[in-house]
Amino acid sequence: MDGPALKIIHCFRSPVGGIFRHVRDLIDAQIAAGHAVGILCDSITGGDFEERLIEEIAPRLALGVHRVTMRRSIAPSDLLDLYRTYRILKSIGPDILHGHGAKGGAYARLVGTAIRRPGKPVGRLYTPHGGSMHYDPATIGGRLYFAMERLLEQATDHLLFVSRYEEAAYHAKVGRPRIAARVVHNGLSDGEFEPVPPRSDAADLLYLGMLRKLKGPDILLEAVGLLQAQTGRAVTLNIVGAGDERARLEAAAERLMPGTVRFFDPMPARQAFALGRMLVLPSRADSLPYVLLEALAAGLPVAAVDVGGVREIVPPEIQPLIRPEDPRALAESLKARLTAGPIVPVALRQHLRSRFVTSKMADDTMAAYHWAGGARLAGSARTTQAAERREAATILPGALRRRTADLAHPKES
Repeated sequence: MDGPALKIIHCFRSPVGGIFRHVRDLIDAQIAAGHAVGILCDSITGGDFEERLIEEIAPRLALGVHRVTMRRSIAPSDLLDLYRTYRILKSIGPDILHGHGAKGGAYARLVGTAIRRPGKPVGRLYTPHGGSMHYDPATIGGRLYFAMERLLEQATDHLLFVSRYEEAAYHAKVGRPRIAARVVHNGLSDGEFEPVPPRSDAADLLYLGMLRKLKGPDILLEAVGLLQAQTGRAVTLNIVGAGDERARLEAAAERLMPGTVRFFDPMPARQAFALGRMLVLPSRADSLPYVLLEALAAGLPVAAVDVGGVREIVPPEIQPLIRPEDPRALAESLKARLTAGPIVPVALRQHLRSRFVTSKMADDTMAAYHWAGGARLAGSARTTQAAERREAATILPGALRRRTADLAHPKES
C-alpha cells in the first residue's frame, strides 16, 4: 500500500444500478489495500436484492453502513438529513469523503466542508455518474442545478468523471473546472470475461436496468411492438429490474404484445444475462453504463443507442450505434441484427480488455484521493479555524450552519 491507511466513506443516494456497482468495486480494492471503508446512502431506495448486497459487504466495512433519507429532488427535508449526515460523519472523522451522483455528491461535499478542522483535513471528491449532467441547460431546473454544481466546486478537492462524455458535459453545462479533475473509466475484472451461455428458454431480447423513463424501457416496448408488426413473428423480450414505471410497463406490454414479454425482479447481472440472446440499451441518457460493459464481457451481443459515453464502450467503427429516442430506428436495427444472428465482434472484446480494467479504475481513484489529501494538508497549514468556518458558511444552508456551529462549539451550561 502506498502511503498510510485511509478512512474512506463513499456517500451516494441510490444503492442500486451502476453507481452501487462502481462503489462496490472501489470498496473491494480499497479494503484489499488496507484502508478502512464505510458507506452512507439513502434509507428508502432499493429492494430486497439491494439489501442483500449491502448485507454481503457490511461485515467487511470497518467504518460501517449508515443510512439517512436522501430524496432524489431538492426538498426542505434535506436540512434535517444533512444534519444527521453531519453527526454521523463527524463521529467517524474520515480522511476521504467520496460523493457519487448529484445528491450523494452534494451531501459529501457540504458535510465534508463542515467537519474539516486545521490539521485534520478531509479530502472531498465527487463523481457525477451522469446525475445532474442529464439536465437540459435551457430549462430553469437545469440552470439551477448547474449553478449549484459550480458553487459546490468551492467545497470540492477533486472531480472524477467516469467517461469523456461526462467530462465534456460538465465543461459545456457547468464550465471548465476550477479544481483538479480527471477521467476514471469504470472497470471490469478478468472473471467477467467468462462467457455466460443463454438458457434454453432465453428470450430474443433482454433489458436489464432501472424501470424509469430516463432508461427508455418504454421506447424498447414500442420498438418490439413495431418489430412484431413488421415481421409477423412473436419476438420475445425479458425485462429485469425494478422502479416506479414497472406497473405501467407491464400494462403496456400486455396491451401491445400479450404473452411475449416477461418481467423479472432484480438479480445479479450474470444471472440475468442468461435470460436473453441480445441485450438492448434504449436509454434516453446515460454516462458509461456498466450493464453494457458487463454484457459484452460475458459474450452477450448488444444493441445500443448512441447516448452519453456509450461510444466509448462501443466505438461506432466497430459496431454501429442506433439513433436514440427513435422506436422505429431501434426496431429496424433489432430486425437486422436478429436476422443476421447477433454476435460480439472480437475487436470489441479486445477494446474492453485494454480500456476498462477494475485495477486501473481503483489505482486512478486512489491517486486522486492522495492528491486531494495532500492539497488539503497543504491548505490547512495556511488556514485558521476562523477561515475554515468562513468557508463552510459560504456553502452550508443557514439552518444547518447554525445547528452545526452549536454542535462544534457547545455553550457551557
